Parts: sequence; C-alpha cells; structure tokens
Amino acid sequence: MTATERSVLREGIVAGVIGAVVVAVWFLVVDTLRGHPLETPMFLGAALFFGVKTPVIGAGISLMPVLGYTVVHGLAFVAFGIIAAAVIAATEREPALVIAVVILFACFETFFLGVVSVLGRAVQDMLVWWEILVANLLAATAMLWYFLLGHRSLPRTLVGSWAHVLREGVVAGLIGAVVVAAWFLVIDAIQGEPFRTPHLLGTTFLKMQSGVPAVVAYSIVHGLAFGVFGVVAAVLLAGAEREPMLVFALVMLFTAFEIFFFGAIVIGAKWLLDELAGWTIFVGNVLASVAMLGYFFTGHRSLARRMTAAWADDD
Repeated sequence: MTATERSVLREGIVAGVIGAVVVAVWFLVVDTLRGHPLETPMFLGAALFFGVKTPVIGAGISLMPVLGYTVVHGLAFVAFGIIAAAVIAATEREPALVIAVVILFACFETFFLGVVSVLGRAVQDMLVWWEILVANLLAATAMLWYFLLGHRSLPRTLVGSWAHVLREGVVAGLIGAVVVAAWFLVIDAIQGEPFRTPHLLGTTFLKMQSGVPAVVAYSIVHGLAFGVFGVVAAVLLAGAEREPMLVFALVMLFTAFEIFFFGAIVIGAKWLLDELAGWTIFVGNVLASVAMLGYFFTGHRSLARRMTAAWADDD
C-alpha cells in the first residue's frame, strides 16, 4: 500500500467516525428530548438483528441491540468515508470528477431512508423523516468540513464562483426564517400564548413531544427549509443577472413559496387552519419574501435597470 493510499484510508476512516458520531449524538439528543434516550438505536438494532417488526415504545432499553446497531452504524460510515476520501483525492487530480462528490453525498443523504423502508413499516412510523434528513445533513456537513481541512483547494473546486451565491442564499434564508419566527412570536404573544405556533407545527408535522422539544425541533427545520429556499432563490437571481428574463422564474418561486405552506397544511393537517388564522400565515410569508428580496436586491442594484432595458428591447 502506497503512502497516498494509506493517507486516503486514514482520512476516510476518520471522516467516517466523525459522521457516525454526529448522527449518534443527534439521535441521542432527539431521543432524550422525547424522554427515551437510546431508543432509536435500540429499535433499529432490534429490527436489524432480531427481526422485530413492531417496536414497543417505552418498553425500556436493551443493551445488545444498541451495541449491535452502533457497530454496524460505525462500519457503514467508515466505508462511506473511505469511498468519499478516494473520490475527493481523485477530484484533486481531475476536477471534472467534482460531480461525483456531489452525487455521492446526495446518495448518502437518501440511503438511510431506503434502509429504514427495508426494515419495515413500524420502524418507518417510529423514525420521523425530518430527523433522518437532518441527521444525514449534519453528518455530511461534518465530514465535508473535515475533508476541507485536508484539501484546501476543494472548496474552490466544489463551488468555484458560486461561493458568493451560496453565502447570499443562506443569509437570505436566515433573514426570512427570522422574520417569520418573529412575526408569529408577536402574534402568539398578543394572543397570550408565546411559541404556540411553532409548538403546534412541531407536534403536528414533526411528531415531537409536546413542549420545548417541539418548539426547538420546528425552529431547526424551519431554519433549514428557509436556507434551502434562499439558496435556490440566489441561484435564480444570479442567472437573472446574465439573463434578466429569468426574473420571472424568481417571481414564480416566491409565488410558490407563498402558497406552499397553505398546501402543506391542507395536505398534512387541515385542522390547523382552525388553530392558525390564514391571514397570519399569508402576512408572515409576505414579510419574509419582502425581507429576502430586499436583501437580494441590495446586492443586485443594477438588475432592475437591466430588466427594464431587456423588456424595452423586446417591445
């Protein structure tokens, strides 16, 4: 084994261990907030090793399933880490392979969902989808951070000139998330029930335990969702800088954003419309849209002028 191969192997093992620990800690926190520490690895271990199809919630913790699943969990992450390290090493020699890094981590993000579906319906019902996605996202972020420390040129290869766009999108998303959170905090406080809205949404959509866990969990998912939306909007805006007519796609995106939450409620829990006044949702989304667009156009002052010129040329 050459020195390069040993380096890749070592790097992959360390990255895999980091990812495994991050996911384990995440589910430990989630389980603890629910009042059942280690319940997730126990259920998964019982389903994987003992064929348990119907886990009994609150039945107590059995050590063997936890240990068994922890070993498999760690080995799986180490294997993924080694593959990722090899692909990243190849990317440094051939930058065109950067798409392989993106595809690899995208597959990683969805792989666990597939594993859970194989383990049975009861396990799917026990594990909330957003917990899995957040866990994998945190693990992927931690592993990429570790890889970036050893591959200083990797960020430039991965994002290149899009680094500013990504940063702009994340900031805009956070602005939108804070605006909506502040709006509903004010509305709830006026009604004498602070944090009522995130509590309702956390218990309904995220199936979290009533109380602080529901509020915290929904706040995290809320922020991540706005971050993703902000990045998509930033990409469209960057495209509109080169082709002003793409601004229509941006308008469509924000229009879809405005109605998405209503659609999610109607599909997932229509009764929430009796608890949350429709106008508060509408106004909250409008305020977030205005704040995000205001931030975007602060950094793209010439876009309106170029859009006007493009429309004039078409006429």
